[in-house]
Amino acid sequence: MEMAAVLSLQSCSLIGLDRSGNKNGCSVRLPDRWSEQRKVQAVRFGDSRNIGAPLRSGYPELKIACCSKKNMGSENFHNSVDAALILKNKSEDVFPYLNGRCIYLVGMMGSGKSTVGKILSEVLCYSFFDSDKLVEQAVGVSSVAQIFKDHSEAFFRDNESKVLKDLSSMHRLVVATGGGAVIRPINWKYMKQGLTVWLDVPLEALARRIAAVGTASRPLLHQESGDPYKKAFAKLTTLSEQRGKAYANADARVCLDDIAAKQGHGDVSVLTPTDIALEALMKLECFLSENSSVTNSQYIQG
Repeated sequence: MEMAAVLSLQSCSLIGLDRSGNKNGCSVRLPDRWSEQRKVQAVRFGDSRNIGAPLRSGYPELKIACCSKKNMGSENFHNSVDAALILKNKSEDVFPYLNGRCIYLVGMMGSGKSTVGKILSEVLCYSFFDSDKLVEQAVGVSSVAQIFKDHSEAFFRDNESKVLKDLSSMHRLVVATGGGAVIRPINWKYMKQGLTVWLDVPLEALARRIAAVGTASRPLLHQESGDPYKKAFAKLTTLSEQRGKAYANADARVCLDDIAAKQGHGDVSVLTPTDIALEALMKLECFLSENSSVTNSQYIQG
């Protein structure tokens, strides 16, 4: 199946689209913890540049659904509202300078690229894609692990590159890439058509997260036996040594250790996806301000 066909008629999460009749409307859901993110499934037709178009003002509109019950006025709820408002304000600062460019999230397996990517796509009124899911659909196999088993890692990487090539010709997308997408220079050529953000998560935190959910969906980990945490940490350490310099090619680095330190925490597990998305926008803002003279005529706001 041609990649273009998959991208033009694929079931994906279009976060932030208002289905109430206002075709340009956008909304922001308050993000919960990592495992509580909800997905809105829709079928995408037509030119991606028309999907997730900004409001007439150029910025997303924040809509917060409130409940009249008194117990909804908890401190956690208000903290979430405050975080969402801060995130919205920062998206308004960054949006005009994106000029329609796609945002590619890179990082190790389990670093939260999909969760953070959906939040970013929502506040920016972009569309969201997961490159692994696109490869699965193109190949007609239900999981990356199964593709590795039935074919090979090289087969998967070839199709991953085809997907990234097709995505690079589009606009206004947030793309969560696979952990190993950075190892091929050709993929950087495609991703550098947009902006790249590295989610840098401590290996201990990644190993704990992966061990907690299991390794069945992680083809580079699943074949090994032993204690889930120990084998995850050992493999992640090896992968980090192999890919560290490649991740560092990203335009912006979001270091979870740094975010936790700024908040006075010693453990990155207390960070919310909103915290990380906000840091990503701030890092992008810094990069764009430092490179404001760099323009590309192919990025045109629709």
